[in-house]
Amino acid sequence: MDAFVNGFFAAFQAVIDAGAYVMLPIIITVLGLVFGLKFSKAFKAGITIDIGFAGINLVTQLMKDQLGPAAQAMVENFGVQLDVLDVGWSALASVAWASPIVPLIVLEVIAINIIMLAVRMTNTLDVDIWNYHSMLTCGGLVFFVTGNIVWALVASGLMAIITFKFADWSQPLVSKFFGIPNVSLPHVPSVSSLIIAAPMNWLLDHIPGVKDIDLNLSGVKKYLGFFGEPWMLGLILGCIIGALAKYDIAGIFTLGVYMSAVMVLLPRMTVLFVEGLMPVSSAASKFCKKRFKGREFSIGLDAAVVVGNDSVITLALLMVPITLLLAVILPGNHMLPFADLAVITFRVCMIVALCRGNMFRSLIIACVVMTAILYAGTVAAPYMTAFASSAGLDFDSLIASTCGPSLTMSAMLFWSCITNPVVFIPAIVVVFAAVYFFIEKKVGMNRIQAYAEGKTLEEYEAEQAEAATEE
Repeated sequence: MDAFVNGFFAAFQAVIDAGAYVMLPIIITVLGLVFGLKFSKAFKAGITIDIGFAGINLVTQLMKDQLGPAAQAMVENFGVQLDVLDVGWSALASVAWASPIVPLIVLEVIAINIIMLAVRMTNTLDVDIWNYHSMLTCGGLVFFVTGNIVWALVASGLMAIITFKFADWSQPLVSKFFGIPNVSLPHVPSVSSLIIAAPMNWLLDHIPGVKDIDLNLSGVKKYLGFFGEPWMLGLILGCIIGALAKYDIAGIFTLGVYMSAVMVLLPRMTVLFVEGLMPVSSAASKFCKKRFKGREFSIGLDAAVVVGNDSVITLALLMVPITLLLAVILPGNHMLPFADLAVITFRVCMIVALCRGNMFRSLIIACVVMTAILYAGTVAAPYMTAFASSAGLDFDSLIASTCGPSLTMSAMLFWSCITNPVVFIPAIVVVFAAVYFFIEKKVGMNRIQAYAEGKTLEEYEAEQAEAATEE
């Protein structure tokens, strides 16, 4: 028995250690074969997707490498004195993956996904096992604080269920706004923002005057000409950040050029990714129509596939200095944004999609989302610091991140499980059940699809009926 358990954990660790670049093309190739593609086409799709994914990560890393020092310089120039340092999501994720209950949580999340697919509770087939770190961090922290493995698994399990449903509900936005069909994003750092963004967007829709403001990049291009082009916006915003960092002229322009390159290269990498995905997506659609009438599966992927959108990058660059400003002026905040400033794209991508590219709304909502993250990070900092120390990562100050228990979804589950889980966990279940039935029964996916396409429900359903008649 011990040999079997040790062998299982060794195999599990080998898969994790292989990384996304090795496993992703294998998984996509297998999915392609299952959906009826020839091996050559399935393998080509897997490799092309992997190339696009690698390109996206390389450009994202370039953005992080350039923005990180600029953010640090801004902090020093502004004389910001805050005692909780944002060390970045990767530091916290590395600690989470070292937790003793990692295999249990990973198996739990995979099982939940399979069961939800089987009982038609989700259409998201999540292949992004490396981004389970959000569930691992939440469950690992609960286990570290309480020593109770049951509540740790409850926290991670509930997070998985909520995440898969959020991925389903936001899939039409991914398909229409980002132009990536049959893909959903079961990525906690991205969909968690929707907990705040969705009700805020509804509220802005009901404020006279405000609801009519629609500032998007296509409009900016129309009125500003080449000054509204993505490469120029990247250059301008990069130069502004460089100036706030008090770089010299050469440094300011260099940062501007790098950000301009990000604005140009990320969308092109995304196009390459989608090119590889299309054969699998098309085969999946045919497969589902043949064997599961009235149902379409979505492949669950990392939000990295959508951060190359011009509006997302523009909003993220705007939010770098704004987040630093919020950290300074918010009463009671102790968290100093730093390492994760370079990955704000992941926090705001679904906000932009929800607002259908309206930069005015996106900016307002992003400010509220980042405010919530700063406060949540502040109060959870002692736990995150102790968690990191338990894995041998020692810092000279309290630490936090814009991931983990700083995210709204994770914060609710984490605090519920370490305070009074007997009361708060059932309350979360009841609230989520109410939201689930409201969206599934009252709102309906047709209405969400119509919203994503900028149509009324009647227009969308009429088009669907016409398409069905033609078939």
